[in-house]
Order: sequence, then C-alpha cells, then structure tokens
Amino acid sequence: MAEGFNTEDMLDMYLFENGQLLEQLQETVLEQKDADCFDEDSINEIFRTMHTIKGSSGIMMFDDIMKVSHKLEDVFYYLRESHPENVPHLELVEHVLEVEDFISGEMEKIRNGDPVDGDSSELIARLDKFLNKIKHGAVKEGKELPPENVHVEPKQFYIAPVATSDSRFYRITIQFCQDTQMANVHAYKIVYALKEVAEDLLYSPEDIISDEESGEVILKEGFRILLQAQCGPDEVHNLIGEGYAIEKVDVLECTADEFISGFNFDEHETQIDLESSVEVIEARAQNAVEGTNEEAEKKDKTKIAPGDFVIKSKEPGKQKKLARDKPKGEKASFISVNVSKMDQLMELIGELVISEQVVLQSSDLKIPGLNLDNFNKAAAQLSKISTDLQNVIMSMRMVPLTNTFQKMNRIVFDVSRKLGKDIEFEMVGEQTEVDKNIIEHISDPLMHLVRNAVDHGIETNEERKESGKTGKGKVTLSARTEAGKVWICVEDNGKGLDREKILAKARKKGLLDGSRAESTYSDKEIYQFITLPGFSTNEQVTEYSGRGVGMDVVVQNIQAIGGMLDIDSTPGMGSIMSLKIPLTLAIIDGIVIETGKSSFVLETGVIKEFVRVKEDMMIHEPDGGEYVMIRGECFPVLRLGEWYGMAECEGTIEDGMMVIVEVEDKKVCLFVDKLVGKQEIVVKPIPSYIKKVKGLSGCTQLGDGSIALILDPGGLTG
Repeated sequence: MAEGFNTEDMLDMYLFENGQLLEQLQETVLEQKDADCFDEDSINEIFRTMHTIKGSSGIMMFDDIMKVSHKLEDVFYYLRESHPENVPHLELVEHVLEVEDFISGEMEKIRNGDPVDGDSSELIARLDKFLNKIKHGAVKEGKELPPENVHVEPKQFYIAPVATSDSRFYRITIQFCQDTQMANVHAYKIVYALKEVAEDLLYSPEDIISDEESGEVILKEGFRILLQAQCGPDEVHNLIGEGYAIEKVDVLECTADEFISGFNFDEHETQIDLESSVEVIEARAQNAVEGTNEEAEKKDKTKIAPGDFVIKSKEPGKQKKLARDKPKGEKASFISVNVSKMDQLMELIGELVISEQVVLQSSDLKIPGLNLDNFNKAAAQLSKISTDLQNVIMSMRMVPLTNTFQKMNRIVFDVSRKLGKDIEFEMVGEQTEVDKNIIEHISDPLMHLVRNAVDHGIETNEERKESGKTGKGKVTLSARTEAGKVWICVEDNGKGLDREKILAKARKKGLLDGSRAESTYSDKEIYQFITLPGFSTNEQVTEYSGRGVGMDVVVQNIQAIGGMLDIDSTPGMGSIMSLKIPLTLAIIDGIVIETGKSSFVLETGVIKEFVRVKEDMMIHEPDGGEYVMIRGECFPVLRLGEWYGMAECEGTIEDGMMVIVEVEDKKVCLFVDKLVGKQEIVVKPIPSYIKKVKGLSGCTQLGDGSIALILDPGGLTG
C-alpha cells in the first residue's frame, strides 16, 4: 500500500465491518439450518457477504482469509447461477459455519496483534470437494454448468484501455452518507471490486490511498468513476454494492467519445412532469444522449439520459414529476464509538451525580433563616438535567441480547450434531436490552448452561423414544425485564434433575446438615447442590461435562454482578435455569440506612416495606435466633449491627426500624437504627485489598463525603 496511508484506522474499519458481516452471516445460516435448502435471498446475501470480505481482505493483504472467502463465494455463485437440486443442506451449513469460524479466528488474532498464521488449505480442499460433488450431480442430470467465478488479482492501479466490439462504457457517481468515516477507504474498496471486470478504470479524486483528505472531497462532491468493461449495468451495480455507508449509486452507460472526454459529468438537475407522453420523454432522452436535438438541449439546459429519473412524492393537487434526486426525509444515522470512551463517560456521569449530592446536602444550606427558594428551583432543574443525562448515557450503553442469543444457537447446533441428538432451539425476547458490561459477564455462564441443557438435560433420540416422547428435544432461551432486573431462562424438555441422585451424591460428599432430616430439604435446596465446586452427577466424563467444574463458576460470575441463579425442574419433563441479573452496574436507586455510626445502602427493588415493631411482637429462640410476627406472618430477624460486629449498636427494637427484604421468595427483616432516605447511588467496587465480606456487593460515596457500603440481599438471606 502507498506510503503514508493510515493503516491503523483502515484495520479498525476492516475488523468492525467484517465482524458485523460475520454476525449477520451466522444469524442467516442458523435461521435456515432446519430448512431443506437456503432460499434465493439468503444465497444472494451469503454470496455478497463473501464477496465483500474477499475484497476487503485482499486490500489488507490477508491472503488466507481472501482465499477461503473466494472459495465459499464460488460455492454460492454456483448455487445462485445453477439452482441445483439435492444439495446436502446440513453439510453446506457446516461448511459455511467452518468458514465463519476460520475468519473469526483470524480476525481475533489481528485484534490481539498476533500473527495471522491460519492455514486455509484444508478448509479450501473440503469446499472444493463439496463443490465438485454438487457439480457432479448436476452433470449426471445433464445440466449445463455456469462459467467459472474467476477472481483476477489486479497487477496495478490502472488498467490500460483495450476496447473491443463487446466493450461497454459507464459513468458512475457514488454518494456516501455524510457521516461516513474514512470515505476514501470505502471508495478504494469499490475500485478494488470493479477491477475484476475492468478493461479500463479511472476515478476522481485520484489520490484516495495516500491522501486522507480526499475523503472529505468524496463526501462533498461524490466519488466518480469511468469504467470500460464487457458486462451489463446490473453486474456493475452488484460489484459496487449498496451498504450502510452508500447513499446513492448512479450507473449511466455512455458512448466511447463521452468516456474519453473524462469526468465532465453533468451537474444540473432536470425535472419533467408527467403531462408529457412516454414517447416524448423517450425521444427527448434519446436526443440528449446522441446530441442530435440542439433545440431540446437549449430548452432543458442539460442532457437527459435514460434511467436518469426517479419519482418525486406527489403533493396535494399537483401532478407527479420526475427528477434526478428524490427528496430525502429524515433518517437515522449511526456512528461507532470505542467502548472505553463510553465507560469513561459513564464514570464522569457518576462523579457528576456524587457532586450534585454534595452540593444539595451541604451543611452551609442548613443555616437557619436562609431563603433558599431560588436555590431550590435551580437545584430541581439541575437534578432533572442530570437524571436525563444519566438516562441518555444508559440508553447508549444498552445493547440487545440478540448477538449473545445467536451464539447460543450456534452452540446448540454444534453440540447436538456431535452428540447425535435431534434438538430444536427457540429464542424468546432476544431484543431485550442490557448494559454492555453485563452482557460481557453473562456470555460464559449462559454458554455453560446451554451446553449443559443439550448434554445433561436432553436425552438421546433412542431414550426419548423409549420414554414415549415423540417430539424433538427442545432448548428455549428467553429473556424479559421485571422491576429493574433481567430474567434470562434456559429451559429444556429433557429428563429433568433427579432429586434422589443429587441427594445421594451430596450425602456421599458430606454436604448435608447432620442435625436436619433429609426429608426437610426442599427440591430447590437439593438442586442448588449442583452449583457447588466438584459436584457432578454424570458418571462418564464427556467433551462437554462430567468433571464437576462449571456450575460453580457460573454462580460466581453471576453473583459478581449482583445476580443469582434459580434452578427448577420436573422429573421426566425438563429443567429451567433462570438467571436474575441487574439491568446495569453503574447507577442504582437505593435507600440509605444507618446502624450505629455506619451507613449502608439497599437497592429499592428488594425492599418490600418498612415497619416499626414492638417488643411483644418478637419471638426469641433458645439458640439466640429471633423472629417477628407481622400481620400473622413470621419473619426471621437479622440485626445488622450484630451481623457486622458493631459494638456501638445498643438500641432496642422499639427505637429502630425493620426493613422487610425479599430475595428469591426468601424474606428477612433487617433491624436498623434509622432510615436516611432515597438516593441515586453510584456503585463502586470494594477495594481488592479488603477481604470479601458476606452480604456486601460494593460501596458508594454519599453527599456528605462519607462512604456507605452497598448490601447484597442474597448474602443476607442465604
């Protein structure tokens, strides 16, 4: 590449765009994996995806990615042109996913700065063998094969003109969206694609490789190309393609003389109303192209070429008119932003919230006699703006679970094929949005739960027949939001969990409480044993399970972000693994409470009510346990001061306040000295040098500058 070209930015764009293409490719393939064959739209989409990746990889000189993309493009070129029958669909799906895996793996090496050393030869050989097999089937049926999809590697940036009687000439104008980054790189990709068919190729501006400022010129004036080739305008359109960066493409066929005249493209717009007959419009256009009707040229002030018109929207009471440029309405525009910048912005918003609380709770405002009416009005406006700002930033960080769910779809497909199980995968609520940081924490736990459902949960095809199950095995992945939390459920219709088997394993490992009868354990308590380290009921170790590791890591990762895992199962019917996770980790609504001289914060979502109680409502057990009767219901009591060993907490029950907290159907009454109030809480991690304390999930800074500990309800009720 030319010296001075910014390859780092170009590489970022290459990874970003091809990453999106590969995600779309995998989604398309997995959506149709259970069909008999790919539909025509999918074949065209996969062909275009491979063509684009091939071209951009060629520009970046990633030869193995280019070669394997070209080979899969050959396969879909043949499918598109020949429409062969009896193509082994599942085998084709596996080949496409193998290519996607290979390219994704190479791109991951590029991101990490590792050598791109993948060997594509074996994969290309398998694709060749598959292509020859389906071609051989077509030959047996007497079908004529289409011409080969030949990729000609360009030797230089300009191809000398060699016109023949079959040569056709085109003037091409491309307009990019105004928010397109590095338009010169996009322009070069188009030039690279056109060189496959070009006999002669010129473009303006010329210096798009070494002059980064040419991108601004392209956005302002458009990118213009003169092309000599032996193909039709439709093929030219297909090679250029129209993606999110391209707003408009005009491909106009011209004469050899007009081609030689260069880039003097007509700049004027011409409008012709529909009152004229079709014959008149066609005659006028033909005269303009051939230059034979000077009078028509003077009247219209510009030449008109066939295919140069689009329909304007019709206004009330007016005739429709034809024009070169259709008026454009408002449309969404997007820009990619580095996640680290979003994290930094979120940090600043958090500091802004803390600073706001510092101002509003300043001791200077508590002087008697101060008139604070104007201050309170300004403070209310400031609070509204900061809240709106938080909501906007939070919405920017929220991303749908679609991509994460699609990865699980791929896992089900791969594992079920290797295990020989016939399994259907269903996604529900994949558009549910979650903070990007949350998604990064749940991907691995979710992958393990899905893999367990396929391996442990779903029986083999023979076992399902023996148990009288006629339908396919099914794994359902669903998501929903509820009270500021996200519920993600992995459900299967397999054999379910065996209570007695788990209980026997727990007894063998000494996990049961000797002072408690086994019959008193609920099903959910028994099922929770499978989340302990080293616990597995699989007698045989497989590639995917049986080592007793995984579920404990799942629980640790979920608890690290303030979530929890709920397990439910019906023997013979299946199991449901439910993850309950917060929507975001950054800012929460909390209630500040005090015990002794220490402040604590509880998230509002887990608080059911606040109650003042009297001593006669208390029940004291001989072992020191305490309970309180509220409206005929008995709740265990946890004195927060005693829980954390704070000696200064000596208040009586009637002096303090009971906070009823509910987590996973478990309720507990926290006894605290007093309530301070509701506040927006910026969640900060507990410093690593402090030993992990049960019942704490983080800390925050209050408006007076003091530090409050954020309580983890799961640790208090567990």
